[in-house]
Amino acid sequence: MTELPPPIAQWFAARGWEIHPHQVEMLERAGEPALLLVAPTGGGKTLAGFLPTLAELADGAHAGLHTLYVSPLKALAADIRRNLTRPIEEMGLPVRVEDRTGDTSYTKKRRQRADPPHILLTTPESLALLTSYEDAPRIFAGLRRVIVDEAHALAESKRGDQLMLALARLESLAPGLRRVGLSATVEDPPALARFLARSDAPAQVVEADPGPDPDIRMLRTRAAPPWAGGGGAYAIPEVLEAVRAHRTTLIFHNTRAQAEIFFHSLWLANDDGLPIGIHHGSLDRAQREKVEAAMTAGQLRAVVCTGSLDLGIDWGDVDLVIQVGAPKNVKRLVQRIGRANHRYNAPSKALVVPANRFEVVECEAALQAVRAHDLDGEPRGPGPLDVLCQQILIAACAGPFEADALYDEVRCAGPYAGLARADFDACLAFAATGGYALKAYDRWQRLKQDAAGRWHLRDPRAAQRIRMNIGTIQDTDTLKVRMRGRGPMLGEVEEAFAASLSPGDTFLIGGRIVRYDALRELTVEVSPSGRKTPKIAVFNGTKFATSTQLSARILALFEQDAWPELPAHTADWLALQRTVSRLPAPDRLLIETFPHEGRQHLVAYGFAGRNGQQTLGLLLTKRMEEMGLDPLGFVSTDYATLIWGLEAVPDPAPLFDIAALEAGLERWLAANAVMKRTFRASATIAGLIERNTPQARKSGKQATFSSDILYDTLRKYDPDHLMLRITRDEAMRGLVDFDRVREMCARVAGRIDHMALDRVTPLAAPLFLEPGRVPVEGAGRERLAEDAAAALMAEAGLPA
Repeated sequence: MTELPPPIAQWFAARGWEIHPHQVEMLERAGEPALLLVAPTGGGKTLAGFLPTLAELADGAHAGLHTLYVSPLKALAADIRRNLTRPIEEMGLPVRVEDRTGDTSYTKKRRQRADPPHILLTTPESLALLTSYEDAPRIFAGLRRVIVDEAHALAESKRGDQLMLALARLESLAPGLRRVGLSATVEDPPALARFLARSDAPAQVVEADPGPDPDIRMLRTRAAPPWAGGGGAYAIPEVLEAVRAHRTTLIFHNTRAQAEIFFHSLWLANDDGLPIGIHHGSLDRAQREKVEAAMTAGQLRAVVCTGSLDLGIDWGDVDLVIQVGAPKNVKRLVQRIGRANHRYNAPSKALVVPANRFEVVECEAALQAVRAHDLDGEPRGPGPLDVLCQQILIAACAGPFEADALYDEVRCAGPYAGLARADFDACLAFAATGGYALKAYDRWQRLKQDAAGRWHLRDPRAAQRIRMNIGTIQDTDTLKVRMRGRGPMLGEVEEAFAASLSPGDTFLIGGRIVRYDALRELTVEVSPSGRKTPKIAVFNGTKFATSTQLSARILALFEQDAWPELPAHTADWLALQRTVSRLPAPDRLLIETFPHEGRQHLVAYGFAGRNGQQTLGLLLTKRMEEMGLDPLGFVSTDYATLIWGLEAVPDPAPLFDIAALEAGLERWLAANAVMKRTFRASATIAGLIERNTPQARKSGKQATFSSDILYDTLRKYDPDHLMLRITRDEAMRGLVDFDRVREMCARVAGRIDHMALDRVTPLAAPLFLEPGRVPVEGAGRERLAEDAAAALMAEAGLPA
């Protein structure tokens, strides 16, 4: 075992602690280029990551920045600073620790550049900004180690791609830099290790003892879940019982709106007056910090929350986690379970609350996956080009660069290891001039080459504007909400929701009901309301789709002869479906057709996730329109799409020809609002559109207007433009998720079970209760209008 310096060894001994085997291994292998530590929540990952740093800094010989710690959350960076500072002080080590995030003051940021601490805790965005300064070589010259916390969470978004590009830049400034990744929940450690490391020096994986399996089960309730919906309000009595029986409970929801509704219902039923808080990303930062402080002090019995508390803040008193609504993703569920009993070798305790009848099945499938240690995850694609465009502009802010050298540097980043030179050159040309259709405009003329072939900013003053727009997190179009009369900020609501309000309307935010009074500039002014039935704020939040692996488990569950593990009401429902029709099978596509209330209906049980099923609805109705079947509308869930129209579908097989679906998708995408929305996001990341300017921040409407004009211009005059290629790739992966439709078609390989029935089936019935119906404007609507007009004329005794 590597010897700990005496101050650190004495600190462990004074507490009667023994260093964990994985912490020892991280110390012994500290000199390796890259390590990924996979350890359970509460297993001392953070200390394992920092022990080599503290050991190296114990003698006080290192001057300047030694270690960077990068976290996806600002709050986590601040939490780590508090948790790290105390042991350092108790050990008497000459080590200065500071954090640097968007909340850090301008004065402190300037001082940190001039006199960096030994350990700097930051976020991907703040690190990217630091690398953009001319003095970056001096700041990072002595850097020895980078610790990436919650590496799995960063790897799932463009923030991770941006971070890997920043690390590639740091490698150029501090050769020999060592990387350490920390993660609790990883379905494929070697893949995450490849993402984290230099492309020419793969990371080695250190796996800690995973500890005991979690104590996790479905909450049994006196009332059966509703047939549709996502609130989980039916389970409030049992949830309150569980909260009373534990010290501190985290109650997770998948969306912010659901969290607000549940908190309101929980509070109304909280006759004991238990201290309960709410925490999500749309709340004002001061309110979130107030809840975090109360949790740290052990003053709350429960917190209703969303993904804002998925990661790392260490609250040891949490002894129960409740997940309301199907988790949609096994890995996310395991991550949330780990928030309970945040201690090594103590089993986490969790309850899962299905929000509706079908989610009972999904929750059971998720529980089986957790017990089998079967995590889900989608394979990563190559590094996105819009992030690369931004990185090229960041590099230009720091000083002149050679294209060949920057290309080599970028390819050192794991996600960009396979980057083709043609794609790099296209990104460089875009960053320099905006591309063929835009090069005549001065505003996009940003880079130029000197006589030696090096690239510079055309105007050095452009660096300020570029730095103001660094980052890959896309703001939703939100407005601040403030209590009237210069009262406190409460949080944010979406711009579209605010526009729908009239004076006197009430809505929920931060667990309280407020009345809308006025919209002043970009602030919604409200006042307290005594009403108990509010209009609900529509928070954007993340709307998760059920993962491919979890969908496969649900289909496998359907193949069982009986379901003793399911509540009787759900098992009986599935048995009735099998009697009346049949249940979906893993390698077949179940299509049901039946009449209902004068309309013909078709249900496709594709299990392609919400976005995939929504896209399937759009494409199938277009195909049906072309075939003269007069569809009128559709609605989708994670597992099925229900379509209604005027004509029965005699044979659904031709509707699912993958080539025809792809052709229909191309036509639909060409001029669709989805593409404009995707274009706006990618164009903002790439630097084509500025959200922040030295004068003022653009409103959502201004940004949408300018991006729509740009999109239409490029489609007309430069259809092969890089940004249009990026937009199409992004739309296919994200909002449209056509890969899931392809996967469905490949899985069933034309094997379709068409059940032509005379009535609604048990499995189809809940679909009629789903919100979000999409009308189809076409021949069917025209036919309805003509029929209505003919009936009216006939009633009046007139010829049709």
